[in-house]
Amino acid sequence: QPGSKQIAAGYCIYGPSTQLVLTVGHGTHAFTLDRETGEFLLTTENMQIPVATQEFAINMSNQRHWEAPMQAYVEDLLAGKDGPRGKNFNMRWIASMVADVHRILTRGGIFIYPWDKKEPGKAGKLRLMYEANPMGLLVEQAGGAAWTGRERITDLQPDQLHQRVPVFLGSREEVAEAVRYHQEHDAKSV
Repeated sequence: QPGSKQIAAGYCIYGPSTQLVLTVGHGTHAFTLDRETGEFLLTTENMQIPVATQEFAINMSNQRHWEAPMQAYVEDLLAGKDGPRGKNFNMRWIASMVADVHRILTRGGIFIYPWDKKEPGKAGKLRLMYEANPMGLLVEQAGGAAWTGRERITDLQPDQLHQRVPVFLGSREEVAEAVRYHQEHDAKSV
């Protein structure tokens, strides 16, 4: 089934505190473990990702393997205030999807794991069914967007259990901008 049919999604993150971030289709909420009682207490109700951002998370070590629209998009981000985007961007990369998405849920940004030519037979690195769809639902329920660069992630009809897809998720305006680069490139290629 497509991810839009999910009824719940969530993750736990461990650090100075232990949090459970969860959606059952009515907003995204954070619960923090009370170590004294062993219970998770609601600490952030209806998390909201800022619509716009100046932060992006991507593994730059793979840049040489990206397709042209991804190269152009990141080049424009890196050009900063004097470039076509007209603002400076900060890059963050933890290399853990859960940690990167948690940061985006709490302060905004865009997380990108694009398709690349390093393993051209794979449509992406992250798995649709148990990485992209659940995180996509959490992000969408917090007011963000989740796309493959060309399609909304939760609209995809899976064709195999371990199917891989590119992932672009986070602040709605920045995801739309990254998708625009891909759509314009595809339109020129036709």
